[in-house]
Order: sequence, then structure tokens, then C-alpha cells
Amino acid sequence: MSLEGVFTALVTPFNTDGSVDEKSLRELVEFQIDKGISGLVPVGTTGESPTLDYHEHDKVIELVIDQGKGRVPVIAGTGSNSTAEAIRLTKHAKEAGADYSLQVAPYYNKPSQEGFYRHFMAIAEAVDMPLVIYNIPGRSGKNIENSTMLRLASHPNIVAVKEASGSIPQVMDLCLNKPADFTILSGDDNLGLPIIACGGRGIISVASNIIPTEMEELVRTANAGNFERARELHYLLMPFFKALFIDTNPVPVKYGCFLKGMMTDVYRLPLCEMSDEDKKVFKETMEKSGLL
Repeated sequence: MSLEGVFTALVTPFNTDGSVDEKSLRELVEFQIDKGISGLVPVGTTGESPTLDYHEHDKVIELVIDQGKGRVPVIAGTGSNSTAEAIRLTKHAKEAGADYSLQVAPYYNKPSQEGFYRHFMAIAEAVDMPLVIYNIPGRSGKNIENSTMLRLASHPNIVAVKEASGSIPQVMDLCLNKPADFTILSGDDNLGLPIIACGGRGIISVASNIIPTEMEELVRTANAGNFERARELHYLLMPFFKALFIDTNPVPVKYGCFLKGMMTDVYRLPLCEMSDEDKKVFKETMEKSGLL
């Protein structure tokens, strides 16, 4: 399977009692596949993974795989700031039938570069499945430096990075020096086009929960070298990209899904609904962008 295109970082819908809304999750998977999405990423940050217990975490991955029925690849979020926990979650994802695992940089404990290396290598050695490393210093508190990423890329099970450092110079350097079979995916909708222009191949997207067709067109045209059209699409969607971070992800995108009638406006603490003012701004942005 090729890691190229748009891979939706799926939200996790909740019922009004706070439990996982399995029906809405299955409907979201169907919506994504029907609209031509390249792949699905359950239980990442956008899926509120920090507040799902082990059983729920495993169950969401199983549900997405079951509903997808092999029609698109599933990149299961199984990272942790505990190496042993990440290995357990990854083993389960492989047994459930996931195609890839998304491994976030360990957060809060802020390991050294050598600690990063040993963490990801331990997972790659323990579970024989392709891994996508997730570099997001804004949440994890520390950047995975390119020298470390290139060391990791030499392992046959470490096949890609979801790059969300926000540093285009870092991305350019990685594109220049990476192995030919190592894929760079943007972890930021807003930087998807620039990263593809540098040599990336797609986006693990928040926006595509709501606009999978538009995101696929943006990435497809950019990968084909039609940057005039890709740039036009990028600037049309940019107000929506910005609105998605009017509050902490995934609160705005879940509210957008609620406005589209796809799920409830329910979160798990410490996340909560947006203020009335932010809801007003977000809804107006969706309306002006033709998304409502």
C-alpha cells in the first residue's frame, strides 16, 4: 500500500452520556471512504486518545478496521510516552488488522534524542509492522531532530513521518537527505501544500473529517505538479484551516461535524465545548467557505 494522499485523523464521536458513539463512528468511516479518502487514522490526538481507556482505544481501532473492510489502509494511533504501553497497543493493532501504526513522540517526559531513538527502535523491533513516526513538538514538548529521524529511517519497519514541527527548513532538510523509500506526510493542513512542494507526499488531515473530497483534490493536484490549481485550492480552504485551530484540536472540527449533523457536540474533560463567540466565528467561517 502506498502512503500517498490524504489520511483522515478521525475524531471519536461520543454519545451524550460520554460513551463512544459506535454508530456515528461507523458512519464517519463510510462517509470518508465514499468520498475517496486515501486512508484512515483512528485514535490519534484528533481522536481524543488521551481520554480513552485501553478497552475503548482498542475498540475504536477494531471498529474502524471492521467498517473499512480493507478498502483503504488504516494507520492506527498506538503511541505512548511509555515504551511498554506503546508496544502493547501496537501489538493489538496489528492483531486487529491495522496496516500501519502511528507512533507519537513521547510527551511530557521529554526524552533525549537518544531516548527518542531507543523508544521507536524498541517498538519497531517488538512488532513487525510499518510505523509512521509523529513529530509534534507543540504537544510533546520536544522536537525529533532530523539526525535522529534519519537514524530511525534506516529500520525497515519505520517507513514514514507525520511531520508537524512547523519548520519548513527542517522539512526541506529531511526531504533532501531521507532514503528514497521513506515518506514524509504533513501533520498540518495549513502546511500540506508547502510540504508537498518540498517533497512530501500527502497529509494526515484534521480538515478532511469534514471536507475529504476537497483535501484529496488539493493533494492530488499538488502531487501531479499542478501547483497553480493546488495553490488556488489551498487559499480557498485556508480560512477553514485557520478556524480549525480557533480552539484546541479536535474541539473545532468536532463542532463542525456537529453542525453537519454527523455527531454530537460532546467531548471528554479536560476538553470541553467552545465558547459561544468562537462557535459563532467558526460557523460563519464554514458558511462563507460554502461548507454549510
